[in-house]
Amino acid sequence: MSALELSFTRRFSMGHRLIAGSSERCAVPHGHNEFVTVTLQACTPARLDGKCNMVVPFAEAKTRWHDFIDTRLDHAFQISSSDPLLAWFIENEPARTDRLVVTPGDPTTELMAALLYAKLQAFLHEDGDILCCTSLTLEETPTNTVRLTGSPDAYLPSTSGPPEKYWWHRADLSLSDLAGTS
Repeated sequence: MSALELSFTRRFSMGHRLIAGSSERCAVPHGHNEFVTVTLQACTPARLDGKCNMVVPFAEAKTRWHDFIDTRLDHAFQISSSDPLLAWFIENEPARTDRLVVTPGDPTTELMAALLYAKLQAFLHEDGDILCCTSLTLEETPTNTVRLTGSPDAYLPSTSGPPEKYWWHRADLSLSDLAGTS
């Protein structure tokens, strides 16, 4: 089966630390310059119209996603909800908690790919389900890349309650479920 896909990449800088079962080097806060590439296609494929010949204009397809990456994800700190540093931030630097990406468990590249894919799906759904994501690639380093195709649901952590309770299912600019964050 053929598919007409739109694909675009965005770079962002991030910091994180991994404390559950990773190397000691990764337990120290550190950062990466990452690239996220998303591939979209029409949810309902149709013949191009012979005039504009676009599924949707590229600017329309990528503006909201790029805004999220540029204004919220870029230079944010990815941290596990069970990391003791999270309590430190809440107590000592509450104004900076809106720059924390709070994840269930370690913010690995694998988990972040699934969470970001789900976030993108929420945006696309709110925009009318014109486009569907078929893959998301997250390059942590030039030698470490995760590519997720299909649905992220099988890789998302188990949660209780309605999906909109979790930031990765909401079509807003939230990065966490901490009270008072955007």
